Amino acid sequence: MALNEQKLQKQFSARKILLPVALGLSVIGYMLYRNFEPGQLQTLMQASPLWIGIMFLVLFIRDFGYIYRIRYVTDKALSWKQSLNVILLWEFASCALPSVVGGSTVAAFILYKEKIPLGKSIAQVMVTALLDNLYFVLAVPLVVLFAWDAAMPGLDVLNQAVLNSLEVAFLVSYILVTLYAFLMSYALFINPRAVKRLLIRISMLRLFKRWRVSLFNHANELLVASRHMRHKDASYWLRASISTIFVWTARYAIIGCMIAAFTELSLNDHVIIFARNLIYKVVLMMSVTPGAAGLAEIAFPAFFGVFVGSFTTVIVLLYRLLTYYLYLVLGAIVFPRWAAKAFSKPDTIVAPTAENLNKPVQEEISIK
Repeated sequence: MALNEQKLQKQFSARKILLPVALGLSVIGYMLYRNFEPGQLQTLMQASPLWIGIMFLVLFIRDFGYIYRIRYVTDKALSWKQSLNVILLWEFASCALPSVVGGSTVAAFILYKEKIPLGKSIAQVMVTALLDNLYFVLAVPLVVLFAWDAAMPGLDVLNQAVLNSLEVAFLVSYILVTLYAFLMSYALFINPRAVKRLLIRISMLRLFKRWRVSLFNHANELLVASRHMRHKDASYWLRASISTIFVWTARYAIIGCMIAAFTELSLNDHVIIFARNLIYKVVLMMSVTPGAAGLAEIAFPAFFGVFVGSFTTVIVLLYRLLTYYLYLVLGAIVFPRWAAKAFSKPDTIVAPTAENLNKPVQEEISIK
């Protein structure tokens, strides 16, 4: 992970933050230009106070769940204020970095700069990633069971070829996430050294030569994470698991609450919207733009337009304001002050090289 001070500052430069904002707002502006109707303002003013309140409650549950989880996953090494800052920075990273990279890339470093030993910080981030993946793995079968026929956008929105491609992409993503979750679980709790040997052997293949150092680092990270996590008691995992359930259920429910504020939805509609949100998030994961800017706005009507018709563009704007632009603004406020404090005492961090491949794992893993 290339995370020294200079590179971290570069990742969150004003240019890199403003670019996705401009891209996303440009798409929304064009959609408003094409689809805006005077009656939409009246619809906006007639939003249900009850569902607006529920929407903000769900948003609070999501963010508080993140804060609660990181505080207890770190064994209360972070205060509530530190936990809030970590989550805001984590969300900020997720918004400012491409979706294929994600905020987890910098999360371990953020924890490390909060005075948590690097080995522990890597372990704690890996635990949150494992729990997030397990939620997805367990939620998808429920979607298939209760709402699969309605979960995919209809042929009135997508042609058959695109629909088939989307189904294949979703299936492949689910298989890969399941395999990764199984591999992480096996490495953390059963046999981390076997997984390390597997990853090193994979790194020796010519096809994976360019990722050799990264695979070796990841193998070492699994060993360190296993050392820290395999002896945690049931209370630790219960808190982490329950908070994860609350966080991700709230994340997937927010769109349904937002749409319900402007149109009447049945319980079945909420289930379908929740199911579509699972697939929608998989689509966004494929984006190469920061925070899936542009793609998120374009894909939204295909998944949720059937519930709100021409009002979809306004819903897209509100959704992105509350779940994307808000965290860019908050992160841009928090990051400079946090960075000034975190880098006031520079650390000496040695980046790994290919020559490290045969060295045994150390407690403190270098950051590249």
